[in-house]
Amino acid sequence: MVAQAHVYRSGEPRPARLRWAKLSLLANARLHGDDPWEQARMAGQAFALRTWVIEHLGPDADPDWDPAVLAADTLAALPAGPDDARARCAGRRDLPVEHMGELRRQKNLSAHASRLAAILPPGAAKDRIAAWAAVHNLLP
Repeated sequence: MVAQAHVYRSGEPRPARLRWAKLSLLANARLHGDDPWEQARMAGQAFALRTWVIEHLGPDADPDWDPAVLAADTLAALPAGPDDARARCAGRRDLPVEHMGELRRQKNLSAHASRLAAILPPGAAKDRIAAWAAVHNLLP
């Protein structure tokens, strides 16, 4: 996507890169449908871009670039807890296909968790995100 490519160009000034990032988020939100796979793909792509922006351009007063807001959004998108996901992974070969799909979506939605945990201040949100980071590689 053109907008996202501008975000990664280090020669452009930070305010311009943030505007491109915002445009990329808006385009991403309009590209996906309403089914669970499309919504998970949209959220995962948004989480990845928001994490990258916070890591490389720094946090900002804008909620999209606030690590605490990103953590809250991430945890809201992951309805089950990481302990539940870990337990379900143990017997995943016996799970119905729709439950496997749910675990796969959780993996996609937690792909940025280790990077996000590294930039969050100590606290409950960091602990919960770190727990998802720990279970991420166990998910199918």
